[in-house]
Amino acid sequence: MEIFIISLTAFIVAILTFFSGFGLGTILTPVFMVFFPVDLAIALTGVVHFFNNLFKLALVGKNADKDVLIRFGIPAVVAAFVGSWVLLNITNLDPLFRYDLFGKTFIVEPVKFIISILLIIFAAMDLIPYFQKLQFGKDKLPIGGALSGFFGGLSGNQGALRSAFLIKASLSKEAFIGTAVVVSTFVDFTRLSVYATRFVSTDLSDNIQLVVIATLSAIAGAYWGNKLLKKVTLKFLQLTVAIMLILISIALGAGWV
Repeated sequence: MEIFIISLTAFIVAILTFFSGFGLGTILTPVFMVFFPVDLAIALTGVVHFFNNLFKLALVGKNADKDVLIRFGIPAVVAAFVGSWVLLNITNLDPLFRYDLFGKTFIVEPVKFIISILLIIFAAMDLIPYFQKLQFGKDKLPIGGALSGFFGGLSGNQGALRSAFLIKASLSKEAFIGTAVVVSTFVDFTRLSVYATRFVSTDLSDNIQLVVIATLSAIAGAYWGNKLLKKVTLKFLQLTVAIMLILISIALGAGWV
C-alpha cells in the first residue's frame, strides 16, 4: 500500500513542479513520514528528489545563469551541509510533550514539530498576498542561497525561498528555471552525502524497490507535466498544494502522523 500511495503522490506532485513553484520534496516528505521515521523519510525523499532533478537537469540545465549559480548556489550547498548535519543530530531528542485524545496517546517529536512549522511557512508564502509579493534584490542572493540551502538540508524544503530570491535576479524564464534546477540538484547531492551516514543503519536495501518505483513515477510526472498541464491555472495549483501542506503540517505538529 505504501508503494502505491507514495508513487502516486510522486507522480502527481512531479507534474506540479514545473508550474506551482513547489518542489517534489515539499509534499512527498510528509507522505514518506506516514510510513517511515522522520530522518529516513527525509533521506528517502531526497533520493527520489535527486534523480528527478537529474532528469530535469538534462532538460533545462543548460539554461542556468553561471553568475547566479556562483553567488546563490555556493552558499546554498554549504548551508545544506549544515542543515543536514542538524537534522541527523536532533532526531534522537526527547519528545516535546505527550497528550491523550479519543483514548489514544499522541507524541509530539521535536523534528516533526520543527518541520511542520517550516511547511506552514512555505505554504503561507503561496497563500498570503504579502508573501506572494515578497521579493529580494540581487545583492541578497548569497543570503537567499544560505537560507534555502539550510532548510533544504534540514527538511528537504527549499523551493519557496529559492524562488523568492531568484525571481529578482533579472533572469529570463528559461534561465530562472534552469538555475533553480541546478541549485536544487547540488543541494540534493550535498544532503544525500550527509544522509548516507544514516542509510547504513536504517537498512536502505529494504526500501530500494519503493525508491525506484517512486523515482520512475516522479520522472513520468515531470515529463507529462511539461506536456499536458500548460493550460492549468498556476494560481489554482498553488492554492491547492498550499492547503494540502497546511493540513499535513497540522497533523505532523500534533503528532497524528
